[in-house]
Amino acid sequence: MRTKSFLITLLIGLFIMKAESAEVIVGAEQPARYFPILKDKRIAIFSNHTGMVGNKHLLDLLLENQFNVVAIFSPEHGFRGTADAGEQVASSKDQKTGVPILSLYNGKSSKPALADIRKFDILVVDIQDVGLRFYTYYISMLRLMDACSEAHKQVLILDRPNPNGSYVDGPILDKAYQSGVGALPIPVVHGMTLGELARMINGEKWLSKGRPCDLTVIPCLNYTHQTLYKLPIPPSPNLPNMTAVYLYPSLCFFEATPVSLGRGTALPFQHYGHPNFKGYTYSFTPQSVPGATRPPQEGKLCYGVDLSKLNEKEILAKKIDLSYLIDAYRNLNMGDAFFRPFFERLIGNGNIRKMIEQGQSAEQIEASWQDDVERFKLLRRPYLLYSE
Repeated sequence: MRTKSFLITLLIGLFIMKAESAEVIVGAEQPARYFPILKDKRIAIFSNHTGMVGNKHLLDLLLENQFNVVAIFSPEHGFRGTADAGEQVASSKDQKTGVPILSLYNGKSSKPALADIRKFDILVVDIQDVGLRFYTYYISMLRLMDACSEAHKQVLILDRPNPNGSYVDGPILDKAYQSGVGALPIPVVHGMTLGELARMINGEKWLSKGRPCDLTVIPCLNYTHQTLYKLPIPPSPNLPNMTAVYLYPSLCFFEATPVSLGRGTALPFQHYGHPNFKGYTYSFTPQSVPGATRPPQEGKLCYGVDLSKLNEKEILAKKIDLSYLIDAYRNLNMGDAFFRPFFERLIGNGNIRKMIEQGQSAEQIEASWQDDVERFKLLRRPYLLYSE
């Protein structure tokens, strides 16, 4: 009990120091607000390597304070955050603590097993998202919320800032293109934290049969949607810095084309290229590396565009920028063969490919979804926890 009191005192001291400096305080850094909720409960956590409280992982913090953690649910990239995009990750045990890790990316089923849901009383969500419809952490949260609502389990979200939370952009997902990289009728960039999105999921009745889950959110302090929050830990292997995080909404569409966006290089999501690009002298060669095994154009010299020196605020101001995609489409001159069917699942709309092929500009295409963006911003407003 002495250790527990010391840790709580230490965390409260950290909380006060950060509050006085107006530094963002994430939900997990406010133990006095959620420890009482967890008392005497069997706890599961949905987290990964980003679930840090200072220099300590949430799992370790809970165990050191004698809480009963019975399971860990892990997302894409695994609990340690090192697996490739889409790679199957087997369930296992945490080597340090022995707590079972239940992978939601095991290649068998994306829905948590009812037997696993019955093992706990409350699910704690603490994971760093980047605010994009095709980034899969929120989809895993959605499926866990759905399972918890069915089994009458509590969900507690320890909220974290959205680094792309300063704007909303992109077409709203057409249900025809619902998939593992697009699960909700939201824009590509929704501008919400996971806590806000979970509130919207409940309020808009997006869970099975329209039933809500028992939800509590511990909000961040000193955060607004205009706060430029620098992620202390890369959220996944190929988003190593803020430039990549900010360019991700614009460059991810290359995943559905033959163009390399830098997986297997030192600058993933910060440059793009192809062996057959014409008119460019900048070059790079993708190689198989941990977190990016067998990347597109592996071992081939690609010519293209270096975006790594762009000003971060300018990237955010441009929002989704389709000019990179259109540049590559015109340069390769492959016609419809440039796009793979995966493109519609990423963009969430059946018209964007056609508009590019018809020769429309990035500005014309981006203007086509602005009415949807404004409608969505009105729809989400009641669920926001932070000022816009």
